[in-house]
Amino acid sequence: MRTSEPLPSTEDVLAALATGLWHWDTATGLVTVDAEAARLLGLPAEPATLTEAQTRARFHPVDWNEITGVVRLAVAEGTLAEVRIRIMNADGEILRVVRSRSKPSFDPERHAYELIGTLQEVTEPTPGTAAARSAVTGDWRRSREAFLLDAGRALAEARSTAEVLRVAGGLSMPGFSPDGLVVFGVQGDRLTITGQHGHQPGDMNPFSDMPLDTDYPAAEVVRTGRAVYLSSPEEYKERYPVTWPLARVFGRHSWAFLPLTAAGRTMGAWMAAFTYPVAFTPDERAVLTTVARMLAQALSRAGAAESERELTEGLQRSMLPSLGPEIPGMRVAARYIPTGGGLQVGGDWYDLIPLPSGRFALVIGDVQGHDVRAAGLMGQLRIALRAYAAEGHRPDAVLSRASRFLHGITQASGDDPHPDPRFATCLYAEADPPTGRLEIARAGHPHPVIRMADGTVMMRPTVGGLPLGIDPDADYPTTRFTLEPGETLMLCTDGLIETGGHDMESGWRRLRQTLEDHRGDLESLADTLVQAVHGPSSHHTTGPLADRREDDIALLLLCRPGEGCGCGDTVAVRPRVRRTLLSVAQDEPDRIAEARQHLRELLHDWASADQLDSAVLLVSEMITNVLVHTDADALLLAEVIGEGAGRRLRVEVFDSGDDLPHRRRPGELASSGRGLMLIELLADAWGVDPRGEGKSIWFELYEPGRPSAGASDEVADEVA
Repeated sequence: MRTSEPLPSTEDVLAALATGLWHWDTATGLVTVDAEAARLLGLPAEPATLTEAQTRARFHPVDWNEITGVVRLAVAEGTLAEVRIRIMNADGEILRVVRSRSKPSFDPERHAYELIGTLQEVTEPTPGTAAARSAVTGDWRRSREAFLLDAGRALAEARSTAEVLRVAGGLSMPGFSPDGLVVFGVQGDRLTITGQHGHQPGDMNPFSDMPLDTDYPAAEVVRTGRAVYLSSPEEYKERYPVTWPLARVFGRHSWAFLPLTAAGRTMGAWMAAFTYPVAFTPDERAVLTTVARMLAQALSRAGAAESERELTEGLQRSMLPSLGPEIPGMRVAARYIPTGGGLQVGGDWYDLIPLPSGRFALVIGDVQGHDVRAAGLMGQLRIALRAYAAEGHRPDAVLSRASRFLHGITQASGDDPHPDPRFATCLYAEADPPTGRLEIARAGHPHPVIRMADGTVMMRPTVGGLPLGIDPDADYPTTRFTLEPGETLMLCTDGLIETGGHDMESGWRRLRQTLEDHRGDLESLADTLVQAVHGPSSHHTTGPLADRREDDIALLLLCRPGEGCGCGDTVAVRPRVRRTLLSVAQDEPDRIAEARQHLRELLHDWASADQLDSAVLLVSEMITNVLVHTDADALLLAEVIGEGAGRRLRVEVFDSGDDLPHRRRPGELASSGRGLMLIELLADAWGVDPRGEGKSIWFELYEPGRPSAGASDEVADEVA
């Protein structure tokens, strides 16, 4: 085109660019389009005047609603209105996507909007191709929607204020990304900085602790609850001359200040600053507004969660004791892990109590529930137990009084028409450090566990009573045994056993493997046990329960130092003898079943199942013989000697009777007299040894892999 020629008419230029004109007046309810705009709307290519209903029928319903919202926002902000519109045919199919750009205005006298703008087709992928997954309104809109979904998910997953700020600082908005972000909060009548991204430490100090009446955009946003958009430094300087010198040093060109509103309350402001000019179109403002709303919700949730965590952590610190003072000649380690969800505090606890006698009491328990009431009851019960123990009561008396106390404070009263009865399991162990003697009373709690010097782990069955708080007159029998040098006692709540979907049986197998494999000191053993059920490795040992039940964990370890325990040094070689001792009194015949289980625990890794069954049968016969034919108590001593294949089991049962057993030939219907016959048939070696006061009867079994010795002639002659 030569410069002397006149410019083409506007109509010709628009036609060449396939751009149509349209005019919409809400007062008359008419929409006027030129020929190109009519073609884009799916009408004959000629100028036409349509009603709003006719025009609306050509637009996708969602886009029509968006147009009305964008027009009002553009008028309020004094900017252009830009929107993408899906054009529909009579069958509801999308013909094309057009972009509308217009400058709307509002006539206050007629209370009507007037819009004059352009329509231009947007090239879209062909439906059904790989690039067109669905009928949407264009690449930019797809990017915006994907961005908002990702941002919403990331902000929803943030659990602290610091995480929320990191997520906000990493947001990459489609088409425009700020390089500086600041979150302002409110304390009283002053503006504070909650967090920032994209600034050096100390850069934002002039804007911190600012009065709310300051001529500053963020302060205005908090006062009014309306957003402030500044598209250029000139606009910033004109509207906020007082604080412009402070903002000028950052070299930014555009700013957006948006209110952070949650539950109808403006809790602060969010600033997004850009190093390049941003026009802040309606679409861009919509994205910023949506992000600000999500950010406000995330900050509100994070603040509430942090307050809750601070409350529960303080509650835990005030209720869980420290382990000092140390027990002379013994080592103690303890852990508490809140895994039950909710407030992350529950009814599990442990305690170490110095007693007036010079002994020490170890207490572990679990109040029913995982709420604040359970935690409160736990604190009261722990204090009551300490008080009863300090008075010098024996373990059974301490638990009896504690049960009566808990029953009294949880049952109905005149002032409480809606009672919330609770119970608690508890294990109370009194330890004598010089001798290793333990006296244990148990109230519905899991049995203690012993790791022997050679690494063998056994559950130590103890007699017990009902959980605390159920029966105010319940009795709690006492079990006595000795913790030998090199042995470790483990007390725990059921959370350590059942966490990860395990039941008591499968959870116990997991713990036993961990205890037997460990070679470090007591503190590292405590960490290993918790890690096995609550750390990443626990995901490889999930239990059979589909609901993956979880519970708080309390763990208490007591070690009597000696060869093999690992206290102070890592265990390289363990002793080759494992040993257990159990007494059965005349008035405790039910403990014969406990003795059988005790032996099974001792021989859990024995190579021959038939020999294991034989050993259990013989122990039952020997203890029964003592209780039936003497007036004495029975004492069971079982030892496994050696290592690897070919170990030797030796079992002795002691009593204070002087009469030696003798062979008999019972008839077919006889109810007794078969004990020695069974020992002779099943044992590899056996015998009876007088002990001055009393006697012992013993037998030995040799694990496959070692030559069997058979019963000696001398032993046979002795008992004949």
